[in-house]
Amino acid sequence: MNIPLDTLEGRSFDVAVIGAGVVGGGAVQHLTAAGYNVLLVDKGDFASGSSSRSSRLLHCGLRYLAPGKSMWEFILHPTRFMTALRMARQAMECRAQFARMTPERVRQLTFCFPMYKGGPYAPWQVDAAFHILKALGPKDVPLDYKRITPDQVRDTPLLEYLRDPDQLIGAAQFREYQFEWPERIVMDAVLHAEQAGATVRNYTEAARLEQNPDKSWQILLRDAHKPDATAKVSAKIVLNMAGIWIDDVNAKAQKPVSRKITGTKGVHIMVQLPPHCRDHGIATLNRLREGFYCVPWRGMHYFGPTETLYEGNIDDIRPEDEDIDFLLGEANHLLPKLKLKRSDVLFSWAGVRPLTYDPALPMGNRSRELHDLASEGLENAFAMTAGPIMTHRNAGQEVVETVRRKIQPSRAPRPIDYSARLPPDNQNSPPLLDDYPAIKMSDLRFSAENEHVSGLVDLLFRRVGAGWTAGMSARQAEAAAMHVADLMGWDEARAREEAARYRDHLARQHRIRPQAAE
Repeated sequence: MNIPLDTLEGRSFDVAVIGAGVVGGGAVQHLTAAGYNVLLVDKGDFASGSSSRSSRLLHCGLRYLAPGKSMWEFILHPTRFMTALRMARQAMECRAQFARMTPERVRQLTFCFPMYKGGPYAPWQVDAAFHILKALGPKDVPLDYKRITPDQVRDTPLLEYLRDPDQLIGAAQFREYQFEWPERIVMDAVLHAEQAGATVRNYTEAARLEQNPDKSWQILLRDAHKPDATAKVSAKIVLNMAGIWIDDVNAKAQKPVSRKITGTKGVHIMVQLPPHCRDHGIATLNRLREGFYCVPWRGMHYFGPTETLYEGNIDDIRPEDEDIDFLLGEANHLLPKLKLKRSDVLFSWAGVRPLTYDPALPMGNRSRELHDLASEGLENAFAMTAGPIMTHRNAGQEVVETVRRKIQPSRAPRPIDYSARLPPDNQNSPPLLDDYPAIKMSDLRFSAENEHVSGLVDLLFRRVGAGWTAGMSARQAEAAAMHVADLMGWDEARAREEAARYRDHLARQHRIRPQAAE
């Protein structure tokens, strides 16, 4: 459980990290390992924002080498090509490092990029892109790239449903990896940091930032569950890692700071495809020339994402009818033989990407940037925008290098631990779900007791991953709540309330198909 907020009153830290998504989690893990005394807070649960709504792909960086309209974009704008190469290199390096050092948290998949007559990219261009990726990345986690013929395409699981088979000229087949599951990646980083000495607290808002004459910071913290409970702490450096809330956090310093975030909404839909398609996916472009994927997941497949400018309420992001209809239309254009209908959608999810604001790019800049806010009156304050999940460890290393130029660590460094934090193996424990036996009832109790759980949504989604199953554990919600009630201090009425709140969350945030919850 969280330490009482009043025990933080008056404490001083080297660095305060605001925002515990994947970038904040990566930052606190690397800073703590480097010897800094770090505080991490988030106004919600760890990994409850954009990090929990991603495409889940630890991808190779192919999309960075695919300009939206044609290769002429790179020729006419060579700086964009150099940025694409830098980001592709980062992707390949991070893909290899994660697959090598944390294999328990990734799954290997076979992906194909179908190529059509008159398509936006000729086969030689696709070949060139994969050769570039191969040259940019480490050799120990290969791409396994090969070109397959139209006849082979028709005999490949999932690809057999592709549109216009007579127009196919082949497909690029390659190895891809998938995070299992993104929220757990963040939890691993946060808990490793806590074990190494960091102070971490979820449901804790940084309500006000004030700069001292010596350019250090005073931060007023407020408990989200008990708004009257507050504490003041100090830090030499503040890192704003709040994702889509970055501009809101900057405003709490009560100085005019320019806009840093452009948010684009990404929605996915989950469906059940034929069993033989398991572990096979498709990477392509939709009819708007935006990236579009069909990705396997726990015996199902999801399609997405959308790519729309988001200017709505950032505290209430959810799939809308038009999002789901758009994705169904693109899925049926890609794989018309499946004849997917609205009733085939098991559930959906939506998130907003915290991209870098750039007035020249209305849909935001995808290039990760660590902003030094000193030029805007916030000395010793930084904010990171456009940090994707797959490069969060690289981002953590960048943060350490930046902080080290400002202050030296107050503690001895220690080796960083990238291992997966797994619950004790209990073969005698029954599974929570009949159709997904990997999650055991004992896992729920271990997380409830050790991993800063506040409610059932925290537990089932962000600690054990039971929310990301076919029925989203809707039918098991009450049993799960009752199973951990003694550890959480819930009586029977509160446990039933948690289960009802969990099902309300599924209905509102995931548009779960009604029969899936029956």
